[in-house]
Amino acid sequence: MAVEVVIGVLAASLALISDAGHMLTDALALVLALAAMRIAARPAAGGFTYGLKRAEIISAQVNGITLLLLAAYFGFEGVRRLIDPPQVEGLYVVVTGLAGIAVNLVATWLVSKANRSSLNVEGAYQHILNDLFAFIATTLAGVVVWWSGWSRADAIAALVVAALMLKSGWNLVRDSGRVFLEAAPEGMDPAAIGRQIAALPQVSEVHDLHLWQVTSGYPALSAHVLVTPAADCHAVRVAVEHLLHQRHGIDHATVQVDHIPPDGLPGVTAAEPGSAVPDDPMPRRVRHCADPHGPTHHGGRGAEPISRHPSSQVPGGHPAAAPSRPSCHDPR
Repeated sequence: MAVEVVIGVLAASLALISDAGHMLTDALALVLALAAMRIAARPAAGGFTYGLKRAEIISAQVNGITLLLLAAYFGFEGVRRLIDPPQVEGLYVVVTGLAGIAVNLVATWLVSKANRSSLNVEGAYQHILNDLFAFIATTLAGVVVWWSGWSRADAIAALVVAALMLKSGWNLVRDSGRVFLEAAPEGMDPAAIGRQIAALPQVSEVHDLHLWQVTSGYPALSAHVLVTPAADCHAVRVAVEHLLHQRHGIDHATVQVDHIPPDGLPGVTAAEPGSAVPDDPMPRRVRHCADPHGPTHHGGRGAEPISRHPSSQVPGGHPAAAPSRPSCHDPR
């Protein structure tokens, strides 16, 4: 980076200077990523019930915003130099660019072996990968300037670098923003999952289904499931958890299972025991959840009961619809 700044000033090359700025963000991104990983590894304590796992998402968002700011600056400078191009020393640019390609090939290879399912690690990787592409563009621009004397090639290379920064920065800000806004993980459809749960035997309704991501690779789900009056709530819960684990890789699920009243969900006028309103016309389902969120998924209440064959017993002798596993597969 220091070499690029010195030679960039001597050669009047915006491509080299812009790439040096990108390398500075590379260094900061790696330091920030390492610090975030160390913080995120701390166990949950006090008011931080999930721990500090989202420190990695903060790191990814900072990296993304930095890339966007740099893209704006170098985009402006690139356009200015297209209009009024300075004299650029092409040979200096070529030599420096070739050295940068060699260094960044090694760096990219090393970071590519890390677990890139983490947005934090992916952010650091994108910084280094973009720097490699930037060195390639800078070297090609240097060759053009050296052979033809067309100095605008240097500004075009700087604009290519800015475009790469813009693309990567936007992706990081968008993906980290989805985590902060509690959006469903990419590729998971909450409505489809709700319908799958509602299709299980003895399930009458699913509502208040929430699906979010605590941090990269850590999806979580909560839902309120109503079952037929004769259903085994424990068995249904195990069946729901098994479905979420097998089909969607969701191991952190909190499922509340309740029976519907014998006279069904709609049109119930009798008051619940202890209700302050003796003739409440609202369905009992609504009084379970005073403010239900999201769509309601209705199941077939006439479905066959969950198997009670001895081979499908869960620990404690309760029946299950699927092979049992711990209630919280990965407690964190």
